[in-house]
Amino acid sequence: MTIAVSRRAQRVKPSPTLAVTALAARLKAEGKDVIGLGAGEPDFDTPAHIAAAGVQAITSGFTRYTNVDGVPELKDAIIAKFKRDNNISYERKQILVSSGAKQTIFNLCLAVLDEGDEAIIPAPYWVSYPDMVLLADGVPVTPYAGPEQGYKITPAQLSAAITPKTRLLLINSPSNPTGAAYTAAEWRALGEVLLKHPRIVIGTDDMYEKIYWGSEPFTSLLTVVPQLYDRTVTINGCSKAYAMTGWRIGYCGGPAEVVAAMATIQGQSTSNAASMSQKAAIAALNGDQGCVATMNKAFKERHDYFVGALNTLPGVSCHPASGAFYAFADVHEAISTLGLKDDDAFAEYLIHKAGVVVVAGSGFGAPGHIRMSFACSRATLEQAISRMRGALEPAG
Repeated sequence: MTIAVSRRAQRVKPSPTLAVTALAARLKAEGKDVIGLGAGEPDFDTPAHIAAAGVQAITSGFTRYTNVDGVPELKDAIIAKFKRDNNISYERKQILVSSGAKQTIFNLCLAVLDEGDEAIIPAPYWVSYPDMVLLADGVPVTPYAGPEQGYKITPAQLSAAITPKTRLLLINSPSNPTGAAYTAAEWRALGEVLLKHPRIVIGTDDMYEKIYWGSEPFTSLLTVVPQLYDRTVTINGCSKAYAMTGWRIGYCGGPAEVVAAMATIQGQSTSNAASMSQKAAIAALNGDQGCVATMNKAFKERHDYFVGALNTLPGVSCHPASGAFYAFADVHEAISTLGLKDDDAFAEYLIHKAGVVVVAGSGFGAPGHIRMSFACSRATLEQAISRMRGALEPAG
């Protein structure tokens, strides 16, 4: 007997990044010599003072339910972070702590989208955005920003994508998968478009804010266009900046009525984020930020090597990034040279021919590309380049 699942479940697909990470783990467990470049998480351990705060929470008995929306001390740390780093002022009622920024964004979609509402998601996009919108009965609208424009949407594209049904804009800077980051001038130009459409709620995903080396200081949308304060939800978390992926702490600041709706939804799904993780997050946000700078320096060095090396491979073109820890390479030429069908076939080719696991760009709304994480050692990256070169260079 086959049990039918809901139409809602049928219209979404498994996360390709999680799938390829699981594939790499399975191949290694089978004894295959593979290099996994799919995982989007730092290879560093959680800094000792942050881990110690989590341990202290456990040993002191701080292991029970908390307020659904987060403990006051963590909310205050988040408020201080937004003011210190982004010049955005929030009150406690405007802050929500969730089990990762993924849940934060999911809550936002459920809180503001009704059936048939459109959500603009510039492509290339993080793989989960469109499916979250679909699960909220919304319609993803994905204008494409290609390499010729630095993988960043233009004001003209944004304006053209807006319809009477547009309710939400989800935008990520620095970007997963491209590492592209919007400048203050670019945010200002996009903001001028958004100011003309007061119905649109904006979700800015700043998760990679601290993994950044752009030519000008990092800016969030509200830092540049404070007039959008009443309808912008600023999203961030501890996973990437503090190597805390498994601790599952995401957070946001935004309009009180939207945040209250998000908290109500969370209260009927997961309730509070883990109590000991919240204590660790307080230590992360309030503590010495030297660990962040150390990790960022390493990511920048890896970026410079890896992007440069990728651009020496036949049929591969990779733009330098401003942040995050991904190389997003255009492989249209390599696909054509090898006589392959598409980027999925190319990714499969690299697994079997080179023992290198990457994520196909189609999952990010960018066919003909691949995403590779350089959140691994320099030696691993050098080996991956060597293997890919052997698979891509003509024999003889």
